[in-house]
Amino acid sequence: MQVGHFQRVALKYDLPGKHLRAGDVAYLVDRVPHPTGGEMGCVLEVFNALGESIAVVTVPESDVEALSADEVLSIRRLVVS
Repeated sequence: MQVGHFQRVALKYDLPGKHLRAGDVAYLVDRVPHPTGGEMGCVLEVFNALGESIAVVTVPESDVEALSADEVLSIRRLVVS
C-alpha cells in the first residue's frame, strides 16, 4: 500500500468492537511493526462527519486500502449499542 502518513484510507473489513464498518474512511497516523514479526500494522484515526475524533485503532496493513478518484464519500449513522 503506497499511502503516506496523514492520508485517508478506507477499511476493508468491519471492526464491530469499535462500531466501524468496511468502507469507513480513516487517516493513517502511523505504521508499526507487529510484536512477533508478522504483518506491519497501521494506526488509524477515525473522525465523525463534524471532524471529531471517534476512534483510534490499529489494524494489519492488508485491512486498509487507498482511496481512488472514482469513489464517493458518504455518511452513515454511528450505531453504538
